[in-house]
Amino acid sequence: MPQTLLTVKNVSCARPEGDSIFSNVTFDVNEGDVIVLQARSGAGKTTLLKCLAHLNLYQGAVAFLGKSPRVYGVPTYRTHVQYVPQRPSLLPGTPRELLVTLASFYALRAQTNKEHPVEFDRVLELTGRWGIDPALWDRAWNTLSGGEAQRLALAIPYGMNCAEILLLDEPTSALDLETSEMIERSFVDAIKEPDIALRAIVWITHSEEQAMRVGTRFLTLTPDGVQEETPPAPAVES
Repeated sequence: MPQTLLTVKNVSCARPEGDSIFSNVTFDVNEGDVIVLQARSGAGKTTLLKCLAHLNLYQGAVAFLGKSPRVYGVPTYRTHVQYVPQRPSLLPGTPRELLVTLASFYALRAQTNKEHPVEFDRVLELTGRWGIDPALWDRAWNTLSGGEAQRLALAIPYGMNCAEILLLDEPTSALDLETSEMIERSFVDAIKEPDIALRAIVWITHSEEQAMRVGTRFLTLTPDGVQEETPPAPAVES
């Protein structure tokens, strides 16, 4: 029986004006899951991932291995459950600066028991296979193409090798099919590797083909909760 990693119970989120985005979202993320999250545009998929990462205010309960983010301490919780945005070009500085900043966080060092927890050689090897020139690590995010920025943003949690659950928000939307499939295989295969921390993924995609390639479970977000679909729900164009 796979271990339950993340428990989501009756999670609701509202806009600042007070109207509900979604409510009563309840599901579990189990070891080995690649959960594809689909819904119409504007239904709150990204908002839900940010709630799971404790980046948005919400009502209800989210627990990692039975403990809430506040029990762990939110920074420590976020080392276990990491959100990767769709548009990393909005980040300040360069990819290398972001990686160095993340590596300096006490919560990351404490979890990995390493003074220098980021395996930068692993990151460079991975991005090399993904077609990334090492020089791009020192360019500002806002000067990178969409595809370059997406690949670099995805390499960072892979290289930190501490997240047990990744929350991926349309992570390959700016990539061609060949590169997208390569990245998909990297993350799906990583779940099965004993020396890699990753144990499950929640993945937003508008591509039915990608959903079929990566997904083990399929959830559709509605205003009143989530519905599990078998086979996957038809993709909705963004």
